[in-house]
Formats: sequence, C-alpha cells, structure tokens
Amino acid sequence: MSIRLSMVSHGQARLANQFLQDLAGTPEVDELVVTENIPDAPLLPPPGLIARTQRNPSPMGFAGNHNQAFEGCTQPFYCVANPDIRLLSNPFPGLLAAMQDPSVGLVAPLVLGPTGQPEDNARRFPTPWNLALKLAGVDDGRCHLTPQSLARPVEWAAGMFLLFRTEAFRDVGGFDAKFHLYYEDVDICARLWKSGWKVMCDPGVTVVHEAQRASRHNFRYMRWHAASMARYFGKHLGRLPQV
Repeated sequence: MSIRLSMVSHGQARLANQFLQDLAGTPEVDELVVTENIPDAPLLPPPGLIARTQRNPSPMGFAGNHNQAFEGCTQPFYCVANPDIRLLSNPFPGLLAAMQDPSVGLVAPLVLGPTGQPEDNARRFPTPWNLALKLAGVDDGRCHLTPQSLARPVEWAAGMFLLFRTEAFRDVGGFDAKFHLYYEDVDICARLWKSGWKVMCDPGVTVVHEAQRASRHNFRYMRWHAASMARYFGKHLGRLPQV
C-alpha cells in the first residue's frame, strides 16, 4: 500500500528536515513532494526515498500547495503533513488498517503536543452555536480522545497530518483553493461526508506537533481566518452532513 506524501515548508527548513528524516522509518511512503512556498535553506529528504521539490515562484495557500502536489498521483493513498510534525514511530500501518473499510476516505492520528498532551485535532463542525459556546468557555468542540481511545468517526480532523484515500480526495476535487488558509480541512471533511466517505481518527496512532503558532495574533492571518470562516459558513451553514 504505497503513499505519496506532501509537505510544504514556509521557510521552516530546520523543522522540515527533522520531519523528513523521520520518514526514513516509513517504507509505506514511496514518493515525497516537498514544496518550498518561499525561498528556504536546503531541504534534505532521506536517502532512498523518491523525492520531488516544487519551488513556488510566489507563495500559495495550504489548499493550492497540496492540490498541486497531488497532481498525477498514482499511489492509492495521499498524505498531507505539516513540517512541524515529528514521528516517534511509524504511524502508517495503523492508519492503513482503518482503510481496510473501503468507505473510509480519510483517517487521522491523534496529534500530541511536545509534552505528550493530546491536541484538539478532531472536532465537531463549527456552527454559530458551538462557536458561541467556545467563546463563552463552555465547550470548544473537541473530541476528547486519548491514546487509549478506540478508532472512531469524527466530523472533521485538522490538517497538520491527514491520510486520504486517493480515490476519495479526487472524488471531492481536493481542497478548495479559495480558502487561502484556515478551514480548508473543515471544508474537505464536510464534503467527504456529503459524498459518502467516512472521516476517522485512530487515537491509537500518534504523531507529535511542535506547534508553530506565532502568526495567531498577526493581523494578516486574523483577516485570512475571518475570510475563511465566512466562506465556510457560506458553503455549509444549514447544510452540514449528519455524521
């Protein structure tokens, strides 16, 4: 079961190279597409792994970069990974086990923070009501999972590490590139469910996220976040799938 893996670096060569070396222990990945979204220090895939480097003449968004890396994919599975992910062990055998169900279009591991605490990478779909609950500090919409939890369907999984069935990714047309940043992952999960594909999280499989979130108070990123939220609600409000 071979996998094409896409990773995009935004001047994050130090983190990206750590992740790339982790891939030496993942024989299921037989092709790597590395995108330099902005000029970067050399990115160094592990020896023996077929790798292609895409250097963008101008920066693209998350969706556009990963759609570009998917073009011509012949592998049955397509993985999207952030450069600030670390693999303490090979996650792919466990994730591929979930794909034995032919209706599963996407499976994600449980993402842990640097100190081992579970992050909130599996959540309920955002609605005005549950966003209000989040702002009030009542409920942030996350699925409360631990490494001891069983694999389960989830409404959406965050885009820092996702394994797609190639057929499912192609069936829904990939990511919506009109989302420049934020909500691309929510949107594609909603479209997968609407198209009859399951979205799963297997908490027994874990990866570590060395989160780089310095941008969260940057006005440009806040503007992108607001625009993406508006686009998401315009597409899906009142039309979310039943999971």
